[in-house]
Amino acid sequence: MDVIYLSFILVLAVFLGFEIISKVPSTLHTPLMSGANAISGITVVGALVSAGADQGGIATFLGTAAVVLATINVVGGYMVTDRMLAMFKKKTPGVK
Repeated sequence: MDVIYLSFILVLAVFLGFEIISKVPSTLHTPLMSGANAISGITVVGALVSAGADQGGIATFLGTAAVVLATINVVGGYMVTDRMLAMFKKKTPGVK
């Protein structure tokens, strides 16, 4: 594909993503984060397939980098979601 065409799609996706996310109220952030974690889990599977496809050195390197970055995203997302949900739990007296 043409580089200009791909650049246009990237800019359009960034703009659309920003507009959609900026309209989300803060009360929906936790469910939205959980949904994003599920999508990132699918990304990990795709990155594993890409890393193991044996298409050359650069493809294996990029697939491995994608696995690492997607895994960091999934783990970090679940940590943030867990912390946010812990804020809504009732605290028992005498326990920190």
